[in-house]
Amino acid sequence: MINNLIAPCGLNCETCDARIATVNDDNDLRARTAAKWCQLNNTDTIKPEHMNCLGCLSDGVKTVFCTSMCQVRKCCLSKGFISCAQCDDKRTCKDLSVFISNNQDAFERIINGK
Repeated sequence: MINNLIAPCGLNCETCDARIATVNDDNDLRARTAAKWCQLNNTDTIKPEHMNCLGCLSDGVKTVFCTSMCQVRKCCLSKGFISCAQCDDKRTCKDLSVFISNNQDAFERIINGK
């Protein structure tokens, strides 16, 4: 069974601030998350109103980052993968390494094929 709250990059959507803000309709958390994501992605295009998401693989709304900016999600979709765990290049992928460099749990999920 696929856990639709684990993103293709191995991050846990259940603990994602964008998803939490959506589930709790928390506009302050939306604003803080947008600012954080802008800083992390060196952009100013992610706005609080974009912080509506139910999870990368879940049905329903996704953030603008997940739908149009996330290179990892785009790559998985283009290859027909649910997760980077299915990819032979997971250990050397530069796009994936950005996401998992600060998240050991995501790294373990991908390497262990979850």
